[in-house]
Amino acid sequence: MYRVLSTNVLCYGSGEHCIENRIPLEIEMIKEIKPSSFGVQEAHYQWITAFEKGLPEYSYVGVGREDGKQDGEYSAVFYLKDRFTAGDSGTFWISETPDVPSKGWDAACIRIATYVKLTDKETGKSYIHFNTHLDHIGINAQINGVKMIQEKAASFGGIPIVCTGDFNVPEGSECYKTMLTSNLGDARKMAPDTDTCYTFHGFNPDKIRETIDFIFADKKTVKPLKFRVVNKKINGAFYSDHYAIYCDFDLI
Repeated sequence: MYRVLSTNVLCYGSGEHCIENRIPLEIEMIKEIKPSSFGVQEAHYQWITAFEKGLPEYSYVGVGREDGKQDGEYSAVFYLKDRFTAGDSGTFWISETPDVPSKGWDAACIRIATYVKLTDKETGKSYIHFNTHLDHIGINAQINGVKMIQEKAASFGGIPIVCTGDFNVPEGSECYKTMLTSNLGDARKMAPDTDTCYTFHGFNPDKIRETIDFIFADKKTVKPLKFRVVNKKINGAFYSDHYAIYCDFDLI
C-alpha cells in the first residue's frame, strides 16, 4: 500500500499564522500522516529547506517557478528516500512555452507542474507522482494546465499515475470535468472509504468551506482504498489555510 498527500502550505501568512509559527505544525502533520510521497503548493525555498531539515527521511524533486531554480513557489514532490528510487522527473511551466519560466494564457501568475517516477526498492513497482498548483484567475490556463498534465501522464505509456494539487476550482468546474476526460479519476470518489470534508478554510472554517484541492488517480492502474482530509488543528493551531488531503492506494 502507498499513501500520497497534498498540502498547500500558504507561502507566508501573518500574525499568529505567520510562516515561522506554522512550519513546525506542517512538519508535525506530515510526520503523523507518514505519506509515501507528498506534493506541496506555495512552498518557496524557506519551506523546502525547512522540510529538508525537519523531514530528513524524505528527498524531493522540484524547482522555483520564477526562475527554474530557487526563486518563487515550488510544486515539489517529496518521497521516502529509503523506500523509493527516483527516476524520470521534471518540471514544466503551464504555458505555451513549457520548458522555460513563463506565464501562460490568461493566468495571473506563473504556474508549474512537477513530476517524478518512484520505484519501490522492495517490490519493483512504480508510480509517477504529479503535483501542481493551478492559476486562481485564468480559466483557460486552468483547463490547458490539466490538458498538459494529461498529455505528459499519457507519455509514460501506462505507468500508474497519481496527481495531487491545489486546482483552485470546485468540483463541477470546466477544469475539473476536463481532468476527468482522461484515464484519471477523483480519488475521493474512487475510494470506498472516504469523506466529504472541504479543503480550504482561510483560517475561518465557520464561514469559508471550499473544496479546491484534489488527488486524481489512474482508473486502470491505481486502486484508491481510503481518502481523508486532515481536518484538524495541530497543537491547537491551524497548520495552513488549507487542510491537507491524502489517499491510500494499491497498484493494480
